[in-house]
Amino acid sequence: MTDRRLVVVSGGLGVPSSSRMLADALAAASRAEIEASGLSAAVSTFELREYAVDIANTMVTGYAPPRLEAAINELVAADALIAVSPVFTASMSGLFKSFFDVIDNSSLDGKPVLIGATGGSPRHSMVLDYSMRPMFSYLRARTAPTAVYAAPGDWGEGEAGAVSLDQRVRRAAGELVALMGDLPEQPGRPSRDARRASALPSPAQTSSAQPSPAQSLPFEELLARIRK
Repeated sequence: MTDRRLVVVSGGLGVPSSSRMLADALAAASRAEIEASGLSAAVSTFELREYAVDIANTMVTGYAPPRLEAAINELVAADALIAVSPVFTASMSGLFKSFFDVIDNSSLDGKPVLIGATGGSPRHSMVLDYSMRPMFSYLRARTAPTAVYAAPGDWGEGEAGAVSLDQRVRRAAGELVALMGDLPEQPGRPSRDARRASALPSPAQTSSAQPSPAQSLPFEELLARIRK
């Protein structure tokens, strides 16, 4: 018997797709997090490009074809959802949005959700917070605090000093699994909190980055200096 069931929704249109690559990475990290706690995990992945015609017909007729209905039912029954969309025109893709438009707006009530997005520039990362997160909030899902955005540079070394994509993926996966409920910890293995903390800079790494004197001054003194 499977202890946890994850459904992954990828809105990528290409083959291969960077959105599918990110979705697979998030799913693998989430599964590893669950299995490390001694439970089993099953993952089902749906690529929305394969359901594009069915989604469009459902929006027009109000009735989902059997294949799409089966996918929706599996999503609703899952313990958690991982949803990744490419960024088009400064927002999530129309296909991705349409898929969630045809789902009953109460079906994701309370469901843990991990969101991710991919785009051609780091400047589009805000789509996670001003587009995707509000949609899932409307659907009353519980979104993981960490959302993962991947630009082309993130698949390699990434920018100097930036937290790597792998670290962000593992941290987000840990948060998603935490939303799913308490899992038993393996003897001799660091707790989930300790593993998530390891993905963050240590105090020794950040202590050298002291704020400038101006940053610690009271507002009144800063204002007085400006007036001078």
